[in-house]
Amino acid sequence: MKETVMSDEALDIDLDDLQRRMDGALAALRTEFASLRTGRASASMLEPVMVDAYGAMTPINQVGTVNVPEPRMVTINVWDKALVGKVEKAIRDSGLGINPQLNGTIIMLPIPELNEERRRDLTKVAAQYAEHARVAVRNVRRDGMDQVKKAKAAGMSEDDQKIWSDEIQELTDKTIAAVDSLLDTKQAEIMQV
Repeated sequence: MKETVMSDEALDIDLDDLQRRMDGALAALRTEFASLRTGRASASMLEPVMVDAYGAMTPINQVGTVNVPEPRMVTINVWDKALVGKVEKAIRDSGLGINPQLNGTIIMLPIPELNEERRRDLTKVAAQYAEHARVAVRNVRRDGMDQVKKAKAAGMSEDDQKIWSDEIQELTDKTIAAVDSLLDTKQAEIMQV
């Protein structure tokens, strides 16, 4: 009788890699949520805004100093005078709904109060961001389940397959719950008057 020798590599499901990738989806969601305006000034709201500087798309914080001198004001002290107009245009085109005011090389961004309709729109945007994160987590789950299927084909027992599948599902459920929790917190923050 001939014994089949199974390769350990074929049976190795990398849960740490799956966890790292799911955590990456959560980190991306936190960054997207930080860019949503809640009526309070925040330097992070400018993170997604890119400026065409020196022939490359550059984040605003790499062309000037971003400050929050008061609760409803963000200022950007642009280091290169030639870029002031480009920074202003990037902010206007960003869809943040902020009207920049120039004062030499300093761009002031007064943050207006959010009205009820704009708050509802922002909660919908937050929900879209959360759904993108859920999709990313489910894609990682699918990759993990594909690893389990390959390991089964390489000789993994059904009991081991069930254990790994349950581990991956538990990781997925935990991460999706974290996404939902972040969404609930952000929506409450947006709707707070």
